[in-house]
Amino acid sequence: MSAIRLLVLGAVRQHGRAHGYQVRNDLEFWGAHEWSNAKPGSIYHALKQMAKQELLVAHELAPSTVGGPPRVEYEITDKGNEEYFTLLRESLTSYDQKMDTLSAGIGLIVDLPRDEAVALLKERIKGLAQWRASVTEYYTPEEGPEQLGHIGEIMNMWIHLADGGAEWTRGLIGRIEGGAYTFAGEGEPFVGVLEDGEPNPFATGPHPEDLC
Repeated sequence: MSAIRLLVLGAVRQHGRAHGYQVRNDLEFWGAHEWSNAKPGSIYHALKQMAKQELLVAHELAPSTVGGPPRVEYEITDKGNEEYFTLLRESLTSYDQKMDTLSAGIGLIVDLPRDEAVALLKERIKGLAQWRASVTEYYTPEEGPEQLGHIGEIMNMWIHLADGGAEWTRGLIGRIEGGAYTFAGEGEPFVGVLEDGEPNPFATGPHPEDLC
């Protein structure tokens, strides 16, 4: 799955309506430009593509008084909300997600009810255990990687990734079950977006499409 779709839908959803520069600003504020493909071109492309797919509605506003093209604001549709939660749930349960997709899911996890978030993360642990079991059909960790020559280092890495991923996920589940963070339906959510015009300390500079 695409992390950029999940991130862009999540950012638009948190604003209600947002133009491209706001979405870009939010993702840079989250640091997503460092750990995902959330670069300006990818963000603007995703917005336009998802508007074509009716996941977003594009509202064209009046041109700026200083000139330039009309600014476009995007709003998530019912279809877009369905896609957003499908992607979010998949990002949390699939053990083989890339790091950017998992990071996006964790960053947006509080949009789910607490109990559902915990259940999805437990599914992730099951998937990791199944993956580990499939690796150990060909590789015995106790014997070390040398049993298969240097290729054994690949399976050794997989075992460590499965074990480390499961340990980290169990820790997150424990914190969530212990009451950490504010999840959907529990009160005022954490504000993870910038107001229009609010300075972004992590901004990477202007872009030709900033007014789109």
